Amino acid sequence: MTPPERMRALLAQPGLVLMPAIWDGLSARLAAEAGFPTAFLSGSCVAGSRLGGPDLDLISFGEMFDSFTMARRAAPQTLLLADGDHGYGNAMNVQRTVAAYGLAGAAAILIEDKITPRALTAAGKPCLPREEARMKIRAAVQAAKESGILILARTDCRPTLGIDEAEARIRIFAEEGADILFLDSPADEAEIHRAVAAAAGKPSFAVLSPGGARATPDQVKAAALGFKIATFPTAMLSPAIGGMMAGLAAMRGGASAAESALPEAQFRETLGYAAYDRQAASFITKT
Repeated sequence: MTPPERMRALLAQPGLVLMPAIWDGLSARLAAEAGFPTAFLSGSCVAGSRLGGPDLDLISFGEMFDSFTMARRAAPQTLLLADGDHGYGNAMNVQRTVAAYGLAGAAAILIEDKITPRALTAAGKPCLPREEARMKIRAAVQAAKESGILILARTDCRPTLGIDEAEARIRIFAEEGADILFLDSPADEAEIHRAVAAAAGKPSFAVLSPGGARATPDQVKAAALGFKIATFPTAMLSPAIGGMMAGLAAMRGGASAAESALPEAQFRETLGYAAYDRQAASFITKT
């Protein structure tokens, strides 16, 4: 089965599908080894790790695709949902983006309706007119036919245009053939119910990490509300940042490692030194 076919089969099973948000080879492999069959290549995580800054449309397609390649090589069996952002341009750019990720082995790709480049402020998410957004999702669905990659259509218009417009966009994105629907920043459970209903039986996606002006139910509640697939953008990255800060503080304090650091044996095992030696053994020449 192809990655998209495996993703469809996973979404057809009962229960909420949980996706760690990853950004590179190590985070992808750790998520796989923890037992997660799928992961979200998060734009915010890639921006944080590569740029050392926030996710404000500064990451390029090339940087995101490079991060996807690292993750795919490190965890080849993981079903990766790629963050395609706004498709990096118009409908034709969207088609190129979707095709590239599909041919590279992504199981699904997210395409959103934000305007890019955004205004020079971190506040707000201005979005395209509804029909222009519809055409970008139509372009994405057409481009997906070659590889079968699933299209996750996201609307960010709730904070600026209101829930009525957001609900309408979810409905038309589903009509255009999007496979998974995503209302960003729902204010409460009532808005979540509206978005799930507008998806017309197709899977609904949720962000469940706390933070921001959005409803963030726990996993049990999210499933009860009708969500089928969910990600946690800060669940791995935030502790990783905390660990690095702890290591730096330990060095400044005269210690060689933070109390939270892995023991040396576990550190080497986690990075795969022993696995490398086992794989390399058959290639060592005898003298």
